[in-house]
Amino acid sequence: MYSCRKRTSDGNMDNQNVEERFSLDCVEHSGISISGFSDEILLNILTHVPSHDLVLSVGRVCKKMKTLSLDKSLTNHVRLSKEYLANDDAVKQVVKELASEIQTLSMSGCYWLSGATIDQLTRCKGLVKLDLSGCRLTSVRLSKILSSLRGLRSLAIDISAGFDSNQLSRESKATLSKISELKQTLYTPSYGVVPCCTNLERLLLYFEIYDLTREGATICCQLMVGQSSIPHYQNLQVFYARLAPGEVNQTLVNLYLAVFSVHVPERLHVFIISIPGNNPGHWPAAKNLLDGIARNGALEALQLPKTWLDQSSLQRILKHSAPSHLNFSRCSVFGSQLIHSILNGVMDLRQLVSLNLSGCIQGLYLDCTWKADEHIDSHVMESLASACPNIRHLNLSAAHYHSTPGSEEHLCAVLTRFKSLRSLALPVCAVSDGVKNPEYAARGSTAPISSSLMLGLRKGTRVGLQTYKVNSDLRDEQTSSSFRALLEGNPFLEEIELIGSNFSSAMPRYEPAIRKEQAACSWAGHIGDSEVAALGALGFLRRLTLAQLPGIVKGTGLVEVAMKCRDLQVLSLANLGLLKNTTYMPALIEALPYCKQLKDLRLEQPYINANARFFQALSQCSSLRRLCLISRNGTFQADAVTAFMASCRDVIMCHMFMGGSLVACRNLQKALQDSGGDGLSLRSVLKGKQVK
Repeated sequence: MYSCRKRTSDGNMDNQNVEERFSLDCVEHSGISISGFSDEILLNILTHVPSHDLVLSVGRVCKKMKTLSLDKSLTNHVRLSKEYLANDDAVKQVVKELASEIQTLSMSGCYWLSGATIDQLTRCKGLVKLDLSGCRLTSVRLSKILSSLRGLRSLAIDISAGFDSNQLSRESKATLSKISELKQTLYTPSYGVVPCCTNLERLLLYFEIYDLTREGATICCQLMVGQSSIPHYQNLQVFYARLAPGEVNQTLVNLYLAVFSVHVPERLHVFIISIPGNNPGHWPAAKNLLDGIARNGALEALQLPKTWLDQSSLQRILKHSAPSHLNFSRCSVFGSQLIHSILNGVMDLRQLVSLNLSGCIQGLYLDCTWKADEHIDSHVMESLASACPNIRHLNLSAAHYHSTPGSEEHLCAVLTRFKSLRSLALPVCAVSDGVKNPEYAARGSTAPISSSLMLGLRKGTRVGLQTYKVNSDLRDEQTSSSFRALLEGNPFLEEIELIGSNFSSAMPRYEPAIRKEQAACSWAGHIGDSEVAALGALGFLRRLTLAQLPGIVKGTGLVEVAMKCRDLQVLSLANLGLLKNTTYMPALIEALPYCKQLKDLRLEQPYINANARFFQALSQCSSLRRLCLISRNGTFQADAVTAFMASCRDVIMCHMFMGGSLVACRNLQKALQDSGGDGLSLRSVLKGKQVK
């Protein structure tokens, strides 16, 4: 998009709002006329303009822009999701002017739109694909919309308390019977509209049901007798289910799966179920399902809970398949035999683009402290790299890897053979060259670092007796040579995660919370500021996660990453360095002004001091949309938060799980809501209890 940037008094470029709109003044001053651009170039530019702006702003510039804004390439596919400036009047106007043109419409997460605005969708007779997840939708309103959309083939909705399929009209059920793709998010035990969709080819289910009501009552997961046999999966090709923690969700998914115990659709080629926790329970009909999948063959993607898999069934499934996605997260029952099963069992591994082995092998050690058959040697990884040349996403986290110098090729060197790699997740110890201190090596210490929660409670180091040499220059010779080789061999990485083998978040999204902090791996302590700085060599990096790195001292590597990785959009930092003293905070404050593309920031660390300096630096992240702070015994300045939210109007989520008092948190939340932040979500943790 053509834009003009204005300079502020201090010489910096202020582009928060002017970048997103046409400026005729800039065009005139530069001597370039809009008519000088070809239609192809202008259409390409307009694809980045929100749909409501096309109708309400761009189309009123001139006749040419009016014509281009109504081009079918722009009007056939309308996306209003996350367009928080699109109010009810704007959306109604878009629907009014484009109703006859719209074929696909995404309103996912438009929770602020009124029911009357949603009702206007009945005018879009040509809709083929509609996403209403997160919108205000009742059974009656859904019935009215579906009755008017006879050509609909893809639908995404939420099923909340009070939904009654008996309120759906005959016409709406006729529309549902033709739908081939359904995405359904469940907030109450129900089959939703699944029984009405008799020609489903793709079914995506999200289970978000709590075990208890707000009043503390237990939620019952009883459905109508005999209803478990109603869902129609005869034509199903894709089945996807993701569960939030809770017994109700697991009980309900078993009811959805009951049909598979009798018959597995012949065309089923994608079967993914994600159940959180280390004990997802056993489904009695799992073996029948696996046998049916094995008979059908042609599997493209597979993910199952670890208790549902056995090695013989897995080998039968892989034997006649050429999968593109395999997820065996936490399937430690197979040990190191899992990779052998993949290498020897899959018919064609060239199709594989995503492989998740997170937590599959509890020991990737190459020293004598583990059994010889519990580690992955370089030859196995080399074979995997040769057989799977097109892997783009690889996850080896939640494990250990301790390389013995001279024994065999380092894991990082082997990973450079995955030339198509774009996303990589590794345990922190896997990128270490080993013990750098000879005296420490002589002691042969393999014990983990003491609990990181206790690190900050130790007696401070005396002046002149430092045990860690700090060098602000971050010279290459201090960086792990294996890690540096990994980055040089994979320069196109867009996402990288370095997570401590024993790390567990205090507030995970899809996992049960674990209160006890486990000790960090001793080898993780060798990865520090210089290794983080080396990440700056990844010019295409968009997402970065660093968790449980006790070797971080000053955090100066974060500045290097922020300055060089200009496309960084998601940054997640957790438990870096000494936990009681957040020593990397000054470096983070220095780094944030460089993060102009940063959209999501997540910090998890005890004793965070979210003061005015932090929020002032954060306010310079002009693209920021979501902020999450998780800090036991953390503190914040309410006036700094208010000023930050006032200056960053595009921030739509602010989660703060900190140690503020209940009164302070409620006063802050009220102040933000009174200032227009109704969409914000703030929380606090007080004495170990979450307060909303």
